[in-house]
Order: sequence, then C-alpha cells, then structure tokens
Amino acid sequence: MTVRLERNGFRRLRVAALAGTAAMALVLTACGSDATPGASSNAPAPTTSAADTASSMAPSTSESMSASSTESSMESSTESSMESSTESSSESSGSSSAPSSSGSATPSGSGVAEPSITGDPASVKVGLAYDVGGRGDQSFNDSAAAGLDKAKAAGVVITDELEASNGETDANKEDRLRQLADKGATVIIAVGFAYATPLSTVAPDYPKVHFAIIDDAGLCDAAREGGAVPNVACLTFAEEQGSYLVGVAAALKSKTGKVGYIGGVNTPLLQKFQAGFEAGVKATKADATVESKYISEPPDFSGFNAPDKGETIAKGMYSGGADIIYAAAGGSGAGVFKAAKAAKTFGIGVDSDQYNVPALADVKDVIMTSMVKNVDVAVYADVVAAVNGKPLTGQKVYDLKTGGISYSTSGGFVTDIEPQLKEAEAKIVSGEIKVPTTPGS
Repeated sequence: MTVRLERNGFRRLRVAALAGTAAMALVLTACGSDATPGASSNAPAPTTSAADTASSMAPSTSESMSASSTESSMESSTESSMESSTESSSESSGSSSAPSSSGSATPSGSGVAEPSITGDPASVKVGLAYDVGGRGDQSFNDSAAAGLDKAKAAGVVITDELEASNGETDANKEDRLRQLADKGATVIIAVGFAYATPLSTVAPDYPKVHFAIIDDAGLCDAAREGGAVPNVACLTFAEEQGSYLVGVAAALKSKTGKVGYIGGVNTPLLQKFQAGFEAGVKATKADATVESKYISEPPDFSGFNAPDKGETIAKGMYSGGADIIYAAAGGSGAGVFKAAKAAKTFGIGVDSDQYNVPALADVKDVIMTSMVKNVDVAVYADVVAAVNGKPLTGQKVYDLKTGGISYSTSGGFVTDIEPQLKEAEAKIVSGEIKVPTTPGS
C-alpha cells in the first residue's frame, strides 16, 4: 500500500509497505494482544501577536488521503492529480489489538498529491487570524498553524498571526482583520466561522486583498444579500464523514454499549460532528447508546478552551457507563482525555492526530483514534493558489474524497477493525452511505 505521512517540519514522505506474510506477522507482533489503555489561561487579547510562538507548538500531524479526483468545485489552479493506489489492510485476528505505545500515525485513505508552487513565494504576504485558543490549542488552530508553517518553509512571507480571546466582540475580530491588512498582508485567513460577520464588513474595504475563512460558506453564497463576496474563499469540511467513521470505531470497540460525544459549543457546525458520530455508532450497533453534551452555548464560545469543564462532563459520562467519548471541543479535549486516563478507558480526538501531539503525551495511550480534519491542507492550498496568481474563490469542500478528512490509526488501537472502517469509508466516498449533518436526521 502507499501511505503519506506528515511529520514535524511537515515534509511529505512516501513509505512503501510490503504486504507479504512476513510483513503481516511483524505488524501483528508489534500490535500485541491487549487494547486496554495503561494506567499510568485564556488566549491573548485581540491585538496580541502570536508570530513569535515556537513552531514546535504545532502538532505533529500525520495524514493520508483518499485517492480520487478532486471535486469539480475545486479550481484547476489548486487541483492536484490524484493517485489511484490499491490498499491492503493488515488485519489481526481476535476482537482486540494490542497497541504499541510508540505506534506510528497512519490516517485513512491513500496519498493525494499536494498543489505545486509555480509562482514566487516571496510575492505573497500572509496574515492569520486564529479562533479562541490560538496556536497551541492542540487541535483546530494548530492544524491551521501547520499549514501556515508549511507555507513559510516554502518561502512565503508571514506578516503576522493574531489570536482571539474569550468573550470578545465582532468589533474585536473586525479590528484584528484590519490590522493584518494594514500591515501589508495580501492573503488573510480567518480561522473559524465566528469571523463570518466581521469579514463581510472588512473584505469589501480591501478589494486587492485575498481573504479566506475556515468553516463558513455564507460569504460565498450567491443568494446572500449583496451576492457572494468576490475576494473571499470559503474553506469548508465534511466533518460528519470522519465523525461517522470514528463512530463506527467507537461502536466496535465499546464493551459497555454506551459511548459519549462532547462538543465545544452547540452550533450547527459542531452538530455535524455529533450527527455523523451518532449515525456511525447506530449503523454499527443499533442497540448502542450515545450520550451527547456541549460545554457552552452561543454566544459563549469558551467551550473550545475550557479543559476543566470538558473533564467534569467526561467524568460524569464515564461514571454513567460510557467507556469511549468523542471530544470535538478544541482545547477542551485535553480535559476529556485526562478523565479517560483516570477511568482507564478511551477518548477520541479531533482535528489533528492528537495521539502525536507533544502536549498530550501524558494521555496519548487513551486516545483511541482521532477524526482528522486537515485544516492545514486547506490553508496551504489557499496560499499556494495565491502564490501561483490564481487565488481561490467560492466555496471549497474538503472531504474524504479530496483528502480533507480522515481518521488516525496511531497507537494501533483500531488496527483490528480497519477492514470495517475501510468498508464504511469506501461506501461514504461512493455515495452508498449518506451521512447526516444534523442530529436525529
């Protein structure tokens, strides 16, 4: 099979694995036989620069993407030729697969070539506006930072990075975007749907600046009042698809038949995670129970950066019989994993391959898998398009098919159920499985 890995420094490597009997035996030996885990401040003010934050804070993300042609909505300037490669899963016998604590990351799917730079990287100056939690949140923002770091390594000039803070207003976000534009950024990426309203005001005032927003499509909707904003690209993801797959994994691995979902903030976006997860669990085991809760309600977005509250909710779920919890809560997920370790059971990560995040090393052995949302892929593709002189426009959807979504297999916790996960993934990509985007639908 062909696997693509992304390590510190974000270099792409190709690793060819022989699928013979001897190789399979080595995999099984490495996996062992027991899957039971071993016992063992607020973000800065809106105007605070994060440009000097050490790049080592970014997660060591490992990705592998589904091989298929990019959807027609992806513009030719950033489309990559997709490789068609046949994958052979290493299967183990029995109902559990013992993880090696040093297991490597292997997200789902096969390699997808990244966009090539044909223009002058130094001709573009990039500014990034983070969501709450900023660089170092071990999740969503860090994935965006990874894409930025990769662009910087390619020679792109980074004007500045600015972080959001808990409880700030739209005026604060608007000011942050204007600061980046006034500092000379020619490409500005807003990380998170919370920037939608501020960006709708700022973008028209800077027609020569290319803007992109993560997780919102409203500004690219031709039906909106005033029409789509021409200098804005909307980078969105099919989070429900990856959430469905980790839901399948949770159902297959749960011993109690009860699992949980903890979302950061109860918004339509996070409900996509919930809907996909619940659907994956129920499709796999109809009699399984899913308990779903959110840390905060809009307009309070602190749920993305409140690990103490995440831990409290998780403790209640584990005490109530849940043995696996999917945490789609940004930095709050660290609290869920802490609770999982105390309960000697499992959690599921989100956005990045959280098993390999250095800041989560103490709890990595309870991170069964992660729903990997490759925000870095979208950020890097947007910057490359601008460097090549053809900035992205309209909505771009990153899903299983285009390599924007995957799941991780780091640690070997889900090695034994990969055939079932691959089957579900193939059915989603083919359209046989239609994953809901709202809970209960």
